[in-house]
Amino acid sequence: MKQIATLCLLNYNGFTHKFWALKMMQMAKPYLKSVEGLRFYKLLGSGKEGFKPQPDWSVYALLQVWDDEASAEQFFETSDLVKHYQFHADSLCCLYLKSITAHGFWSKQQPFKSHDSLDENPLGVAIITRASIKTSQLKRFWRYVPTAQRPIANAEGLVYTKGFGELPIWEMATLSLWENMDYAKAYAYTSQEHRKAISMTRQYNWYKEELFSRFQVYKVKGQWQGRELFKSV
Repeated sequence: MKQIATLCLLNYNGFTHKFWALKMMQMAKPYLKSVEGLRFYKLLGSGKEGFKPQPDWSVYALLQVWDDEASAEQFFETSDLVKHYQFHADSLCCLYLKSITAHGFWSKQQPFKSHDSLDENPLGVAIITRASIKTSQLKRFWRYVPTAQRPIANAEGLVYTKGFGELPIWEMATLSLWENMDYAKAYAYTSQEHRKAISMTRQYNWYKEELFSRFQVYKVKGQWQGRELFKSV
């Protein structure tokens, strides 16, 4: 399987550019539906720092799943949509990802297929979790979120983390970037708050739909808010 995914992080400054970014959450969809080699995509807004339900109007993301890297490169090199993103965004950082494992569904699909040629020494690791929260469980879910997220801020090996979503409050996703898989596993297995969140998920059946996915980061284009997320080796 040669499938890859790309995740483009976009940062906007100023009201005009932020308003344009918000409009593109809907206006970009017709264009993306016709892109050759693109099998799945999600336009994502973000929440304020600390995985809060309040929107962060300055940060957005575009997640795409491609037949192969050549299809992705064709899009990023020739697309008018990308040129518009580059014009309006203060920073645009695109991560190229190879799927390691994925469990669950996103919009009734399993979009990520394990890559058949994983790297021995990737630049880093990306973990994406996504959930559609039951309305009946919203209060309980958001009450525990601050406790569950608190330890990750000081987690060793963490490069970047942010809460994203298709629909505030209900349709949420988290992105965390790590130096390597050992650091990601250490956080997942040693954080009592994180482990309790998993237990509570099973106990209360918070989600209508959920997905957990791990990726290798094998290439990065662009800086994120003035810094390199990963350095090429």
